[in-house]
Amino acid sequence: MERKLATIRKIDNIQPIEGADMIELATVGGWKVVAAKDVNHKVGDLVVYCEIDSFLPIEPEFEFLRKSSYKKMADGTEGFRLKTIKLMGVISQGLIVPLDVLLKRGVSSDDVYEGLDVTEVLGIVKYEPPVPAQLAGQVKGMFPSFLVKTNENRIQNLTSEYEEYKNETFYVTEKLDGSSVTYYVKDGVFGVCSRNLDLLEDENNSMWKFANTSGLKDRLLSLNKNIAVQGEIIGEGVQGNPYKIIGQTVRLFNGFNIDTYEYLPLTELIELSNYLEVKTVPILDLEFKLPETVDELLTYADAKSVLNEKFDREGVVIRSHDRKISFKVISNKFLMKHES
Repeated sequence: MERKLATIRKIDNIQPIEGADMIELATVGGWKVVAAKDVNHKVGDLVVYCEIDSFLPIEPEFEFLRKSSYKKMADGTEGFRLKTIKLMGVISQGLIVPLDVLLKRGVSSDDVYEGLDVTEVLGIVKYEPPVPAQLAGQVKGMFPSFLVKTNENRIQNLTSEYEEYKNETFYVTEKLDGSSVTYYVKDGVFGVCSRNLDLLEDENNSMWKFANTSGLKDRLLSLNKNIAVQGEIIGEGVQGNPYKIIGQTVRLFNGFNIDTYEYLPLTELIELSNYLEVKTVPILDLEFKLPETVDELLTYADAKSVLNEKFDREGVVIRSHDRKISFKVISNKFLMKHES
């Protein structure tokens, strides 16, 4: 399912910002967003909320973002990228705009309701930073429909489910700062995918190189199953190599049964990881219970990486053992330091 980058949300709270006359802090779901006071937002108002990582098109309504947010994507597309920022000592994540932005695009006020996905209406896409040449590869096709893309929901979007989730027991893994890779076997054919594309075999592509040199390709084929594993490629040439790894390696976080279209439970993922001789991402806790509040969980995400104690981890991924619940908690400390 494609990520809902822009949705109709209700303003749950508005707080003043100490020392600020022109701005205030609004809360929508689990997100806190700095907003201009002169817009006269009120608690209970419906607004358009655009998440961080949104890439907004060049339109008059968004021109005020040019100085702070103008970017070009790898394909040359121009727009405004929303990221985590700090203003007057408070963290702001995303953007809220009045519903007028929809009415101008022909959306009737009668069709507007809380939770409505308006990403496509506004021409918003997910910001994709340039991919290093050794990871880009030659394109075989789009990401296969028989697989599921790695795109966990953020906990800030799950505040209505949070109380129910507190009854569950989860396992927690570290979210690594690398590049997503999927290896699959379908009807005897081995394939390699980046986050969005199926890649042709290429000896210069790091993802293919790892598959061949590590033995992962041969071992996955030897299972004689329609199966996939997903992981993060990390090391030299990837995201600045924050873990100070010599060369490159892959850490797995998902196993996937293609025939049943289901993720493997953790025990089966670990067994598969051992067979493939490819490690999993760091497993931090097998019996994790959620704290009382989302804010406490965000604080929990702020810690050093297991792979490099000098590096702030990107965050954590939290999953139920039956894989029915899964979400990520990105460290705000990491975002403030490392988002570009």
